[in-house]
Amino acid sequence: MKILIQGGRLLDPASGLDRVGDLAIANGTIASIGTAPDGFVPDQTIDARQQWVLPGLVDLAVRLREPGYEHAGMLESEMHAAVAGGVTSLVCPPDTQPALDEAGLVEMLRYRADRLHKARLYPLGALTRGLAGEVLTEMAKLTAAGCVGFSQAEVPLVSNQSLQRALQYASTFGYSVWLRAQDYSLGQGVAASGAFAQRLGLSGISVAAETIALHTIFELLRASPCHVHLCRISSAAGLELVRQAKQEGLPVTCDISINSLLLTDMDIGYFDSNARLNPPLRQQRDRDALARGLADGTVDALVSDHTPVEDDAKQVPFAEAEPGATGLELLLALAQHWAATHDVPLLRALAVVTHEPARIIGAGLGDLQHDAGRLHEGGVADVCVFNPQADWVVQPDALCSQAQHTPFLGLELPGRVQTTLVGGQIVFARAGTLAVP
Repeated sequence: MKILIQGGRLLDPASGLDRVGDLAIANGTIASIGTAPDGFVPDQTIDARQQWVLPGLVDLAVRLREPGYEHAGMLESEMHAAVAGGVTSLVCPPDTQPALDEAGLVEMLRYRADRLHKARLYPLGALTRGLAGEVLTEMAKLTAAGCVGFSQAEVPLVSNQSLQRALQYASTFGYSVWLRAQDYSLGQGVAASGAFAQRLGLSGISVAAETIALHTIFELLRASPCHVHLCRISSAAGLELVRQAKQEGLPVTCDISINSLLLTDMDIGYFDSNARLNPPLRQQRDRDALARGLADGTVDALVSDHTPVEDDAKQVPFAEAEPGATGLELLLALAQHWAATHDVPLLRALAVVTHEPARIIGAGLGDLQHDAGRLHEGGVADVCVFNPQADWVVQPDALCSQAQHTPFLGLELPGRVQTTLVGGQIVFARAGTLAVP
């Protein structure tokens, strides 16, 4: 199928491309950028005037809720939410039920995702069997089944010896390890430690829960160097440790969530369970430090941390609520909002949701030139068309995810995804966005 995207503002952070032109797509790949080739007759035309045409987003933290948590979200609904948000490639953690600790489970999940013909799915395998933190999984088999790295998700490793063995094994065979920096004994709370949590009477999680875990990870990494991706850094002190580790030359990357980038503990308000998140929302100085780190490149990627939670698990007292929020459909608009309010170049804001996270996935695949997250001739046609003037209000009925709980409810966002293509096929389109020549 041939598709012509006409008159859009072409944006590619990987190459620095920023100009108005056409994008021609044929046989699942980008045939030309700027003007259509001679004799190119499209089967479908997309009018992209006054809109942005950019690589499909790459999201490194998406819970699809299958298998095991279908009451909170179905694979079909969450994959649809992904493409509605312009996300064409996503990484899911292994904390399903059962955990993704066997090759057969990974293969089944990928098979079901492929049949939906939506976004591309890149699973993380469980680092330990059942995420119990004791016996390492068979990483070679999980890699062959399609895993791009290994993680404990939100389950901390109680034993440093288990972490040491995991890094040694990953170092030997070139695997990527994805870790959430949290000390088990200090991470048992529901809000960030501070004056606000004290006033509300909420048990606090100190910054030390993150920094102590980071010190441990970096010390073990010096002895067994392998790629470690640090998931959802939440504090200024933690980010400073990551900055020092990168300056030292340790092979680490990191991401932060849209929640931590734009919100603080004050957004809990009067015990709003939509703001019950993990990691918890921290103070303004932490949020500002994360924003600076994302702008200067210390932070490699911005993620939605999409975690659908059913109504029954949110409509309870704050301390009893299940942590999590939907975010797939908000990622691009919130990245644009952050760039506009912090005077960040647009291409930098788009880089952290396109080619930078794609590079991290590529490291797990042993392919640093992973094709997602870029627009280039001959490359895969994963494309997002975004209207920066289509303001909309975040309301439950405006979201495609099965669960609509988010701390951004009621916020008016600048811009919305109009059309999403994966492999040259239109997988999402809002009404009135397509025209047939």
